[in-house]
Amino acid sequence: MELIGEDLVCVRGGREVFSGLGFRVRAGEALLLTGPNGAGKSSLLRLIAGLLRPAAGRIALTGGDAELSMAEQAHYLGHQDALKPSLTVGENLRFWADFLGGGSGVLTDALAAVGLEELADLPAGYLSAGQRRRLSLARLIAAPRPLWLLDEPTAALDTTAQGRLADLMRAHLAGRGLIIAATHGPLGLDAALGLRLGASSTPVAEAAP
Repeated sequence: MELIGEDLVCVRGGREVFSGLGFRVRAGEALLLTGPNGAGKSSLLRLIAGLLRPAAGRIALTGGDAELSMAEQAHYLGHQDALKPSLTVGENLRFWADFLGGGSGVLTDALAAVGLEELADLPAGYLSAGQRRRLSLARLIAAPRPLWLLDEPTAALDTTAQGRLADLMRAHLAGRGLIIAATHGPLGLDAALGLRLGASSTPVAEAAP
């Protein structure tokens, strides 16, 4: 499987966010997007997820399921944690597993992977910001998909939770998954590729931390 972006141009609110951007990520690889706020990291993730249309260029996923769209083969984790506060932790995860085509049999394992198994019956409205983020990350396990699009995935996570996330990402890559993550800091992926977006909107490929 391979994700390719060629000559991408993104325009939002009449402003060109970036232009001439290209990348290539293969199965088992991670691409870390870095750069200052407003450089287009989140916009690029939204383009790949199909939430925005590029003004020019193309994005293609090859080697995946020909019967599914790119969005149906991807998890997009944005800044907002999509949770219903009145539903319990388990009920929130069960909803997403059913909606995304996962299996209810892995819900306990998914919660254990993010350290929330003991809070399964707690209404999500009582969770801390870090716990809400961890519950959102549990979706990645409850409904497996090959492409992970992560926007600042470590936001609100403490050191222990960041370690759990790094373990999840390494396991996903070992299973030939792909990851594209926008980040302001290292994510614990030693062999990750890097793409820096600058204030000039010119992408620069570099080795990631």
